[in-house]
Amino acid sequence: VTSGIVSALGRTGLSRDGYEDFIQTDASINPGNSGGALINLGGELIGINSAIFSGSGGNIGIGFAIPVNIAKSIMAQLIEYGEVQRGLLGVSISDFSADTAEAFGIDEDVEGALVQEVVPESAAEAAGIEVGDVITAIDGESVSGASDLRTTIGLRRSGEAIRIELIRDGKKRSLTATLTELASSTQVAAEEVHPSLAGAELSNYDGRTLDYNAPGVLVESVVPGSPAAQRGLRANDIIVSVNRRRINTVDDLSDVAEGQGLLILGLRRGQRDLLLQIR
Repeated sequence: VTSGIVSALGRTGLSRDGYEDFIQTDASINPGNSGGALINLGGELIGINSAIFSGSGGNIGIGFAIPVNIAKSIMAQLIEYGEVQRGLLGVSISDFSADTAEAFGIDEDVEGALVQEVVPESAAEAAGIEVGDVITAIDGESVSGASDLRTTIGLRRSGEAIRIELIRDGKKRSLTATLTELASSTQVAAEEVHPSLAGAELSNYDGRTLDYNAPGVLVESVVPGSPAAQRGLRANDIIVSVNRRRINTVDDLSDVAEGQGLLILGLRRGQRDLLLQIR
């Protein structure tokens, strides 16, 4: 048993997956013993030890735990459905910065997530969300940034209706969206699959066009300057493998990419085959 002093809440950006809201602690967490309990002085479970920050692979006193409310939500879904059903809104987002606020003529103190892309025929499009909207709250709970919104949506189930508060053209608006399921979508903003792919739009490829006759995942478009563009992904690339595993559909890509900090994408680009490293 170690002390496990909590030094920060809501930690993100650990390059693990798209759903992050970690408790930072100095509990001794080493490779192989993740899953241990993080408890308070009353003996109550508050988190599940999950990861460490270390340049050498050993413990240096910086650990991260999954909050118990997230663990309980996942547990309930596993018991009831046998799987985790993550809700899908269908947007590509980024943090809403002070510089962006100035350009939009919005108070710099406003926190939220800036909508950079809306996937056609998605829950977001059906709800009336537009590119340039700033999402500030979900069901009355404030959204601090892109990671916060991603986690909030990811913990909701397909078919669940949510109230979205946003700012558009300097005016506050309220919309209602009914979430779809990530695994059931054939066209998604790639950020929903892996945060480093944000800015790309993906769809299932049936092998009938682009001079490539095998199935895979087609990169429909890439937003200039986005994380996906910065990592070298291009429109019309066909993703055929991830970390040496064959990929036939967006569902396959989602399954393999989940929880992976590093992705080695096998691509078909025109008449060439190449590997692209995404972290």
